[in-house]
Amino acid sequence: MSITAQRVSPALEAIDLTVRFGGVAALTDVSFAVPPRTLVGLVGPNGAGKSTAFAVLSGLLRPNRGRVEIEGIDVTRATPQARARRGLARTFQQPELFAGLSVREHLVLADRMRHQRRRVWQDAFALGSLRPPTTAENERVAAVLDLLGIADIATRPVAGLPLGTSRLVEVARAVAAEPRVMLLDEPLSGLSRTEVDKLGSALQLVVNDRNVAMMLVEHDVPMVLRLCSTINVLDFGELIASGTPDEIRASAAVRTAYLGDAGAPA
Repeated sequence: MSITAQRVSPALEAIDLTVRFGGVAALTDVSFAVPPRTLVGLVGPNGAGKSTAFAVLSGLLRPNRGRVEIEGIDVTRATPQARARRGLARTFQQPELFAGLSVREHLVLADRMRHQRRRVWQDAFALGSLRPPTTAENERVAAVLDLLGIADIATRPVAGLPLGTSRLVEVARAVAAEPRVMLLDEPLSGLSRTEVDKLGSALQLVVNDRNVAMMLVEHDVPMVLRLCSTINVLDFGELIASGTPDEIRASAAVRTAYLGDAGAPA
């Protein structure tokens, strides 16, 4: 008796997305997928449509045509909050952290958003400070702090942290919410080479250790080629290439539109 393998739904999928602003097409029939437990890149020159694509994926913008699916479920009309409940998390170009909270408290709050969603905003704060975490919360948060290599700064306020460390904290906060898929908006921007290497290693650890799928928009082409198993390239709102790093490096269309010498074969 033959056994037919079931198709595994992508963690996140964009299907024929079209977005227009007046007479300008920001995206035209763009499709791509983020398989489970993979790191996928979305690159292209300024104005290519990357930010628009992320806005559609995260629920901040509704497409004129096409749909977005999370694990095979159509979420095109779902709010960002509803998508978060289905396991979608994202970071932003500028870390959005609460200046009055410590690193650990950010992760505790994210953990409560996952496990105590109905009461988190009523119960998260008491007399201006975070309620003491439970033993279970401490254990889950400690595991994330260790995974991202920031346990040594757990008690520090986030105000005044270097940019690279702030980005690590934002990624850790997203991981603490136990997502299935993460959208990372230029996580390496403005970082030193040492910070880029550290954060890149951290992202790979999260994918492998937590079974999380990730899509990142990023201008650091060499790092995207190093980190990602699949890379999608946008230009003027159209998907001009999608493939492995070697396939992207070899694409004359991609080199002409974006990569230049950075993507040329050695």
